[in-house]
Amino acid sequence: MTDKELMQKNIEEFSRLQSYMMLSEKDSEVYRVMKIRYIELKVILSASGVNLTELDVIKE
Repeated sequence: MTDKELMQKNIEEFSRLQSYMMLSEKDSEVYRVMKIRYIELKVILSASGVNLTELDVIKE
């Protein structure tokens, strides 16, 4: 997998995960588990130079 493909995969996962998070209750166990992955993806994308201003709709 090329760097570009990996970046695209991470961006798509980040977007999809946020959609699921918006459908979940913030005080649920499911939300807490998703938030861990959300933070991981946010760090990966930020370290890769992706500007999350437009992508990050959760903003936590």
